Amino acid sequence: MNTPLQVGAVAAAGTVLRRDLLLACRRPGEWLQPLAFFLIVTLLFPLALDPEPALLREIAPAALWVALLLASMLALDFLFREDGRDGTLEQFALSGQPFSALLLAKTFTHWLLTGLPLVIVGPLAAVALGAPVRAIPGVLAALLLGSVSLSLIGAIGAGLTLGLRRGGALLSLLLLPLSVPALIFGARATQLAIMGESATDALYLLGALAVLSLTLAPLAAAAAVRISLE
Repeated sequence: MNTPLQVGAVAAAGTVLRRDLLLACRRPGEWLQPLAFFLIVTLLFPLALDPEPALLREIAPAALWVALLLASMLALDFLFREDGRDGTLEQFALSGQPFSALLLAKTFTHWLLTGLPLVIVGPLAAVALGAPVRAIPGVLAALLLGSVSLSLIGAIGAGLTLGLRRGGALLSLLLLPLSVPALIFGARATQLAIMGESATDALYLLGALAVLSLTLAPLAAAAAVRISLE
């Protein structure tokens, strides 16, 4: 049976979710920019290399996941910045609701606006790079699990660099080492899907990483934001 505190936390998280979606509709450039960056980077590979289908198919996993990682980091600069400036995060911390739940709602909204569009467009970019159509389900599953992990891990870095005026470079340095497992497993799962082989093992590892991130990242992000607010 749910306690009043649990019900209140869910209601508060839902309010944060609706608020951030409404604000995002007023600032479409913030969430369209990572999508445009992802498309440009993936489309540059055929222009920079020999447009041989076999070669493009071979580099497709690396191209997709490097572009996904860079686009995800590009979007993270907006995650807590505005709310940190106007004092909203301080109000969240003093609201009496679980701070980690409120930040998780913000991270989920951020993933809906930036990560989910990349997941949807990613398989189409893979096909454009020579991947067979039958690989779309495997590529989609890998991008879905990987993007969730990248957003949750990114929330920690965004919290740590919240108080810095130019934290973009430091944010990238903090997140790149933490994102390596998702990059490796995701590229491997994508490669196996393109080759027509079973990507189950790699997807299981990506799923485990996503669950681990979902368990620990909100708590770590809450601690990081509290440190930045002090």
